[in-house]
Amino acid sequence: MTPVRTDQVLGPGLAAACAAMLRRDLLLAFRQRQDLANPLAFFVIVISLFPLGVSPEASFLREAGVGILWVAALLATLLGLDQLFRNDFEDGSLEQWLLLPQPTYLLVLVRVLAYWLVTGVPLILLSPVLGVMLQMPGNLIGILCLTLLLGTPVLSLIGAIGAALTVGLRGGGVLLSLLVLPLYIPVLIFATGTVVAAGNGLPVGAHLSILGAILALAFVLAPIAAATALRISVANT
Repeated sequence: MTPVRTDQVLGPGLAAACAAMLRRDLLLAFRQRQDLANPLAFFVIVISLFPLGVSPEASFLREAGVGILWVAALLATLLGLDQLFRNDFEDGSLEQWLLLPQPTYLLVLVRVLAYWLVTGVPLILLSPVLGVMLQMPGNLIGILCLTLLLGTPVLSLIGAIGAALTVGLRGGGVLLSLLVLPLYIPVLIFATGTVVAAGNGLPVGAHLSILGAILALAFVLAPIAAATALRISVANT
């Protein structure tokens, strides 16, 4: 079988490489519609079952709704992280990543962007409907969507580090969860705190600024850390 040169697939430039990878990842995601729907279905089911298992009272749902939505979004984001780099690792594409002239951390960033577009964005779009179901006021639903817009990319970026570290391990999904869940706690605290502060009539600018700072920090550092972890994982196999 004649090998395919990477520059023939990705093009000679950095922009061509990133655009080709993003297009490929989105195309594969939409071809595998079952995998695409799993996080969204999990998100809806968890939120729908919570009132049945705890309390359907409107006062309780208004108070706990933001926490329910954010925990469900966090867990739904975790569902597909184990496969973020695993398929490329198993078919040998990951080794070609490391040989490309393009920076590996940029390719990781594009992969995370594609993952967020097919998992995080649908959760954000569906959260207003589920917020109404949980009796949340309209003004808080808007704040909730804003926190999800700032927070879910951080979940994907941090998750990419764990996925890179466990890509060569069998049954790495459990270890991945143990690695990244503690790192998700600051995002969960500040995101829910933002909505609670808005519900109490307090300013939320400081909370949103902290979430934005966490996103900026993760945007800069997480792809570099994930790229380094990928090199270590490939070298140890």
